[in-house]
Amino acid sequence: MVNFVGAGPGAKDLITVRGKELIEKADVIIYAGSLVNPDLLSYAKEGAEIHNSAYMNLEEVLEVIKEADMAGKEVVRLHTGEPSIYGAVREQMDVLDELGIPYASCPGVSAAFGAASSLNMEYTLPDVSQTLIITRMAGRTGVPDGESIESLASHRASMAIYLSASMLEELSKKLITGGYPEDTAVALVYKATWPEEKSFICDIRTLPEVAKENNITKTALVIVGDAVTHSDYSKSRLYAADFSTEYRKATEL
Repeated sequence: MVNFVGAGPGAKDLITVRGKELIEKADVIIYAGSLVNPDLLSYAKEGAEIHNSAYMNLEEVLEVIKEADMAGKEVVRLHTGEPSIYGAVREQMDVLDELGIPYASCPGVSAAFGAASSLNMEYTLPDVSQTLIITRMAGRTGVPDGESIESLASHRASMAIYLSASMLEELSKKLITGGYPEDTAVALVYKATWPEEKSFICDIRTLPEVAKENNITKTALVIVGDAVTHSDYSKSRLYAADFSTEYRKATEL
């Protein structure tokens, strides 16, 4: 059995209870060592076989899984954050389907939500944005037609941009070209929830300069939108005194 487990954004205690228990039971752990906090491996049982996939290609990862399955061993494939977001898990699952090896998924906390918790922010503020766009810049891995930064920026919704910290000059230009005012708030969060986390609030225009001044070139999330500064929003109607719900009648005002 193979369990694809989300390791969370970084902090050791932000893995789910289920994910921690799966690590504790695993005979073989293959973890994404370029991004997963190695402290999570302290949950592994004594004698567990551990592989760092940062030094492995897809075929090598799958070979370890096949050998473990033949030996009747439990495998954890430990991915950073939430595996369904930029986790490259489907290509592994397709091969496991072909081989008849059973697998399951355990969700994790993605960096967008780890960063939001660090900033104590809400992406979906009434009258500011009710949409969160999770995306990335086109780089060595492209993006589909219709998902350019410019086209997504036209919505002016809250946006969490992954895997783009090395291209912030270009990103800034594309965000403005797409429709965000250049003074739109931005949060640049480096290694969200890790002990070495750093966060900076600026605007789209000054984003590249802020990153350069603080030597941030990778492992950082860019959050764009007025929700970052949580100003000029309306309170939720759900808790308004004059708003009835299934559980509470409105108070006469």
